Amino acid sequence: MHAWLCENPVGVEALQWKELPTPQPRAGEVLVEIKAASLNFPDLLIVQNKYQIKPPLPFVPGAEYAGVVAAVGPDMQHLQVGQSVACLSGTGGFGTHTIAPAALCLPLPPGFSHADAAAFIMTYATSHHALVDRGQVKAGETVLVLGAAGGVGTAAIQIAKTLGARVIAAASSDDKCELCRSIGADATINYSREKLREAVAAATGGRGPDVVYDPVGGDLAEPALRSLAWRGRYLVIGFASGTIPSLPLNLPLLKGTAIVGVFWGSFSRHEPKAAAAVLAELARWYGEGRIKPVIDRLMPMAELKAAYEYMGTRGVKGKVVMVN
Repeated sequence: MHAWLCENPVGVEALQWKELPTPQPRAGEVLVEIKAASLNFPDLLIVQNKYQIKPPLPFVPGAEYAGVVAAVGPDMQHLQVGQSVACLSGTGGFGTHTIAPAALCLPLPPGFSHADAAAFIMTYATSHHALVDRGQVKAGETVLVLGAAGGVGTAAIQIAKTLGARVIAAASSDDKCELCRSIGADATINYSREKLREAVAAATGGRGPDVVYDPVGGDLAEPALRSLAWRGRYLVIGFASGTIPSLPLNLPLLKGTAIVGVFWGSFSRHEPKAAAAVLAELARWYGEGRIKPVIDRLMPMAELKAAYEYMGTRGVKGKVVMVN
């Protein structure tokens, strides 16, 4: 097998494409022949030693991937050789093969492409957990999505619309706003040239949104929090801007709002049955055509460093997917 190996987490430039012994699965594991793996923001942080999870060295990055089961460990019951699966295991995806925990593998129904499946679990599970469980979004409510043209943002738009919400999508360019409208956003805000709080007020008749979905952080966080309606929920997804904001806690006090943390990884570990139910519902929605990953481009696995560079331009709409 071959894989991109991180032996020194100082950045993308230190990754090396190496030939490695093909491992054999143990009990509770499967060997996956990787067909596609998506590039997510944590995949950049983890090779810079900036992510909250720090795997032992050396490791193969690539949190999320899809492929075909090539071998199974002893006494495997629910997976078999030749079966297509998707997996969010945190590492291992940027290669030709990887060992995956069987419990983390999502069997793919017929018609679920490997490229879509590789761009599915992290963004859609995060957004479902955020909007349904943590945000308690109800039909008729208004959801403001920041960073709306990215992977989690496009997933959030589609899921919020599936829930019957009105969606205001905020992004950094007109073409990104156009993409958001094409997948269901009811209104858009280009925050590179519009003041966020004023634009949100105009789009909601001064009331504000019921929910803010924020994977960006940085300078957008406080005006988004200030814009919330009474009893609003501010969902902390991540910090793609690179800056973790400090928010004045008098704001939720005065407006009866809640600041709610969202982290799919912890949720799936602490509540595995609930997480499995989320994935089952998302797979059903995909089959019904309600949701579908937005894929900016497919790139060969060998061009991973170029894909990281492209992600750094902040021009990505949806997800970049590496393919073997």
